Amino acid sequence: MEKPAKTPDLIDSKAVKELVAARALRGATVLGRPGGWGVLVRYGDAERAVAGQKSRRMRLWRHADSAIGFVRSELGMDRFDVDAQDYRPDESERRRPDASERLKRVLSYDEWIGQDLELALRQADDPATGWVDHDDAMAELEGVLAKARAMKAPPRG
Repeated sequence: MEKPAKTPDLIDSKAVKELVAARALRGATVLGRPGGWGVLVRYGDAERAVAGQKSRRMRLWRHADSAIGFVRSELGMDRFDVDAQDYRPDESERRRPDASERLKRVLSYDEWIGQDLELALRQADDPATGWVDHDDAMAELEGVLAKARAMKAPPRG
């Protein structure tokens, strides 16, 4: 049985940016992990994993090219190590919602709205449909609202 990959100590993104600004980084490693790719930074005698912005866990990118892009653009390094020993793409702890499921929900909503719109248009075109003038409808609504206010008003006197 394989031994699970040890999670290295973490460093937050603010501290990483400060190290970059101080030109204190000695190196970086794009590290394969179960479910993605992390980044280790080396400074002084320490080596730490870059943490996610809102978590106390190693930040993971799904694709190595995304992690490499972070090292190149955010850390300003063109030379770094890659360690794929513990990389296993099929063991992600997190799953993004399935895009096809989201699309199906959107399409079913669109279909539902389309059906409602179609029904409303048929009713509007039906000669038997009764129409109420806007001013008459607003006057009736004001009457209903006035009664409701009167019922809620405290007794005077």
